[in-house]
Formats: sequence, C-alpha cells, structure tokens
Amino acid sequence: MADILVVAEIVGGQVKKATFSAVTFAREASKALGGGFDILAIGQGAEKLAAELGQFGAKKVLVADDASLAGYVTERFAPIVAAAGKAYAVIAMTATTNGKDLAPRVAAKLGAGYAPDITGFKADGGLQYKRPMYAGNAFGWMKVNTPIQVVSVRQTDFTPAEPSGGASSVEKVAIVADPSASQVEFVAFETVKSERPDLTEAKVVIAGGRSIKEKFMDILSPLADTFGAAIGASRAACDAGYAATELQVGQTGKVVAPQLYIAVGISGAIQHLAGMKGSKVIVAVNKDPEAPIFQVADYGLVADLFTAIPELTSAVKAAKS
Repeated sequence: MADILVVAEIVGGQVKKATFSAVTFAREASKALGGGFDILAIGQGAEKLAAELGQFGAKKVLVADDASLAGYVTERFAPIVAAAGKAYAVIAMTATTNGKDLAPRVAAKLGAGYAPDITGFKADGGLQYKRPMYAGNAFGWMKVNTPIQVVSVRQTDFTPAEPSGGASSVEKVAIVADPSASQVEFVAFETVKSERPDLTEAKVVIAGGRSIKEKFMDILSPLADTFGAAIGASRAACDAGYAATELQVGQTGKVVAPQLYIAVGISGAIQHLAGMKGSKVIVAVNKDPEAPIFQVADYGLVADLFTAIPELTSAVKAAKS
C-alpha cells in the first residue's frame, strides 16, 4: 500500500483552484496504488484553511503554518515538503508557476524522479505518466523508478475535485529550514488586479493576436465583457506591447482549457496551440484561410476581425437580451 501527498497552493489566503486538479489525480492514482492520500498546506494562515481542505477525502491534512512562510519562497517551502514527503510514494502538486518551481527542488532533495506537467496516468505495476512533448504535438509515457516520485499535474487535464463530505484529521508538521533560506527574503507579491476571471480558470477566453495592434483591448474587451470572459494573447501580441505579458497563452505562457476559446487574429503557431488546444470548443476568426489555427478550430470564420468582432459582439448581446 502506497500513499500520495498533495501539496496545496495557497495564494492570498485562499486555496488556489488548481490545487483541486492535483486532488483529483491523487484520488484516482491512490486507488491504483491501493492506498490513500493526504494534503499538505504550507503558508502563514494555512491552519485556517485546513477545514476546507479536509472536505475532499484525504486521510489527513498536514499543516505548516508560520510567520516565516508569509509568502512563497522556494528555499523555505522545499525543505518542509521534502521532510513531510519522505513517508509517501508520490508527492503531487499542480503545474502552476509555483508548482513548476517547487517540484524539481523537492525531487532533488529527496533524490526522487520527477514527472513534470503530466496529463494522465495508468497503473501497470506502479504508475506510468503521460506528458506532452515537442510543444504538445506528441505525448509520451514515462515511468519513474525511484522509491519516491514527484509529479506536477497539468490542471487543464484533471477536472477539479469537488468536496466529498466528511472531515479529515489535522496534523501539524515541523517547520524545517535550510541554511540557504536565511539568504532569501520575501519582499512582496504583486499581482494584477482585474474584475475579469483568472485566465487559467475562466470558462470563456477571448484571445487576440498581433494583427489587432493598438486596438487590442478596444476590439476584445466588449466581446469579453459580453461573455464574462478572460482575455488572452499570443506571444507576438505581448512581445509587440499590445497586451500585458501575464495574458500570454502558449508554450512559454499559460496553459488554458476553457469551455470556449475564441482566437481572434491568431495564426496558430505550434507554441500557441500548445497552450490552448485542450479547450472544449475553439472558434477562430482570421482573414487568412490557410492559417494553422483553422486546423484545430471547431468553428472558423474567414473575415476581417475589425468588422467581424464588433458584429459578433452585437449579435451575442442581442441573443442574451
């Protein structure tokens, strides 16, 4: 029997929704291993979130709550996760920015194999992990042979877990520190505040390319407001300064899988497709009929976006009213 440890991600005093995708993985994988799973919450104020995390079927919720953990710093978090994770077969976290930073550090401390950004798994005398390769154009299966395994779960491929009822027991864990932690100081965490949904969690995403130029927000905002959607952008649009870098979708940006993804003036380079082709329905608007985006789109419109998007916005408003 082997258990799994899920490392919860806490931002702004709240459990990040992506954590529950890792919980889904742990629920399913622990059954295949014949064990259960626990959840580890780290950060100042983590103890207050234990009750919430205890509603998802974990055997217990481990808590590391201390003033020194007021903000995420790898040098402070990794030793705690590694110390707590020694008793588990698999340590799982989500493939967010923090997860991708923390997971390999923990793996190095434990001498554990690391399976990053997994999109699935299968049981075959243990666990085999499916993960994207070549910018998502191919998928490979890998097996980790070390006694302890570390994985980061792509949140777009595991449906966030729902509370299952009951309450897990709560247990405090030791605050372990590395000498390197004293050389790093958490100063502040600055985030862009917006009334729009978080890009990685939105049900609808309206994304634009470089061809919109200076009218980027003027064209996309009305349509996004109509849908209550998040706004995304191609790397080219961000590099040109038409959109903020935190809006970038793609291999070097954010990975999204909304119910509806509307790509406006985006040609469809493989790097961009790697970040959005898991979307349930993809709509593409581009004046070039040969644009690669049409190969993955469920619905395509060959038209001038400067005419088509205002018309679409008006039509959606009319339909909703």
